[in-house]
Amino acid sequence: MISQLKHSFFQVFTITSLWVTLLLTLFSKSQSFEMDYLWNIAGISAIAAILFGVMYNALWNYFTMKPVWNIIISSTFNIAGGMAIVWLFSTEMFLLIAPWFPGMWVLSIVLHIIGFYFYAKIDSRKKAEELNNILK
Repeated sequence: MISQLKHSFFQVFTITSLWVTLLLTLFSKSQSFEMDYLWNIAGISAIAAILFGVMYNALWNYFTMKPVWNIIISSTFNIAGGMAIVWLFSTEMFLLIAPWFPGMWVLSIVLHIIGFYFYAKIDSRKKAEELNNILK
């Protein structure tokens, strides 16, 4: 489990670093950045890696909590991590969207619930087909 989480962390960290660098290259061609901003990109990548490489993987694959707790924890950390990422990217953008935090949290919970039921339905159908194939 630990080696898989470590692998997922570095995989998401690398992909996020490359993705943010690509976006900055495409959309900020005329701006120059200070070397300190590279640490912000590393922080953005680390937050994304912790959220999507470690927390989501551990929460949904290894922990045995009820789905409602997984949804609440996922939504809360997703929005908190997202806000931290926006703050690292641009403090002006963070101040612009900060008043919308409660609405984003509620929307995140709703979308996580929809995602959970969609995934659970597909997963249960797949497991039923596997069981039917075993019985044949």
